[in-house]
Amino acid sequence: MTTIDINGIEMYFEERGQGEPLVLLHGFTGAGADWQHVYDLDELAGRWRLIVPDLRGHGRSSNPGGVFTHAQCARDVTALLDHLGVARFRAVGMSLGGNTLLHMASRQPDRAAAMVLVSATMHYPAQARAIMRQMTEEGRSPAEWAEMRGRHAHGDDQIRTLWRNARAFADDHEDMAFTPPRLATITTPTLIVYGDRDPLYPVEMAVDMYRAIPNASLCVVPGGGHGPIFAGDARTSFVRTSLAFLAS
Repeated sequence: MTTIDINGIEMYFEERGQGEPLVLLHGFTGAGADWQHVYDLDELAGRWRLIVPDLRGHGRSSNPGGVFTHAQCARDVTALLDHLGVARFRAVGMSLGGNTLLHMASRQPDRAAAMVLVSATMHYPAQARAIMRQMTEEGRSPAEWAEMRGRHAHGDDQIRTLWRNARAFADDHEDMAFTPPRLATITTPTLIVYGDRDPLYPVEMAVDMYRAIPNASLCVVPGGGHGPIFAGDARTSFVRTSLAFLAS
């Protein structure tokens, strides 16, 4: 567990295990520690060199400027891997993490050996933008504040900034703007995982990405919402499927 200075921020990350590097990238308003609710990290560390960062402005990582884009997150993670001497890696990204991997894989097609994208998106459809505009701190319950405070170490201003960043996504048309021709430049073997009841991104978008990215595979979770990998049979199936894909 350590913090390093990268691209004007202090980025916190955890690293353990040996073997080929496996990068785990969390979702928006989440933190690297969320992966303990999906994988047995001790078991993974027996097979992989785990690299689990808190992305810009999340968890224990700072974001002094307050501005947030997935493209900048991709530059941050790339700089972290450069710092660690990681030339080639495998990765799993959840929502924000998956969007970050799309940026990374389209910029450096040969660097990722394989990646799993959970609830990632090509762009923000109207239904997602409507939800993003509702991401305010007003009306948040004590339980919601407690959950966020348990994840984010830099106080309530950090949490308010994250919700403000989410609202800003609603009017952004440049950060996540992947067309099929751009996705076609991605050569990384890619597993796309979607819930067929995702309120943000319709499952048709997963099919579009599957068709556009060469060497892509598609896994749809029946009845699954956004990030459908954290509980019950869906979690068990995802762990089995994702690890088999990464190892193949």
